[in-house]
Amino acid sequence: MTVFEDQKKKMATGNGFIAALDQSGGSTPKALKQYGVEEDEYNGEAEMYGEIHKMRSRIITSPAFTDSKVLGAILFERTMRSEIDGLPTAQYLWEKRGVVPFLKIDKGLEDKANDVQLMKPMPGLEELLKEAKETFGIFGTKERSVIHAANAEGIKAVVDQQFEVGKTVVAAGLVPIIEPEVDINSPTKEAAESLLKDAIKAQLDALPEGIDVMLKLTIPTVDGLYDDLADHPRVVRVVALSGGYTTDDACEKLARQPKMIASFSRALAEGLSKKQSDDDFNALLGSNIGKIYEASL
Repeated sequence: MTVFEDQKKKMATGNGFIAALDQSGGSTPKALKQYGVEEDEYNGEAEMYGEIHKMRSRIITSPAFTDSKVLGAILFERTMRSEIDGLPTAQYLWEKRGVVPFLKIDKGLEDKANDVQLMKPMPGLEELLKEAKETFGIFGTKERSVIHAANAEGIKAVVDQQFEVGKTVVAAGLVPIIEPEVDINSPTKEAAESLLKDAIKAQLDALPEGIDVMLKLTIPTVDGLYDDLADHPRVVRVVALSGGYTTDDACEKLARQPKMIASFSRALAEGLSKKQSDDDFNALLGSNIGKIYEASL
């Protein structure tokens, strides 16, 4: 079995969840602030990203962060190009932790139109995918759009764009995580999720054998809504985003979804601080990982 086949089997059948360690751009200062690093503690973009890499490295090298509960990790491009203990981050994840590496590839969101935000253009995507796979050993990608309301035209545009990008990812030999997030505060969340499910199923049904994807979706209002998608032959796994819920809320809601596992970002790092001792940091991270793991079973 090749490494890719081994990783794909792990993602399809393993117990655990995917850690989302891919905060970028505008979300980085917020993530650092939650970690106890104020904006006056770094000067400029390079130092800011240096601080976030230290945070991610501390999480990844923690004894609590292993493949016994963490199946995969999503990396920001700068993190992919950085090292942990002398190894490229993705290589460290797989060889030292048994954790499958993914790369966030979207460049952020367009302005809202038709109650959705499409992904911005991704110039140089094919080159990035080739490098990610061949140089860094990345298994898959993640790309995010946002749905704000139950607008059928907007939702179709989001799903069409996601699958178009996903096919480019598959052509490069990677597995895409398609992420059309539904805003948890949307007044028409339940209706939007129903439209989204139908749009995704239509795209999945049109995929030829050999083109397999993962889905990253907001925890639905109707429990079990996405079970049919999880059983689709073109779907490796359906994972859930925390979407702004607290760790406890996200885990409670996720536990009611029998065929979704977590892919949490903020919930994973909740309560962690740069100023904590290693023992305190590892204990709290282990507690967060334990909660998310249990909710993903």
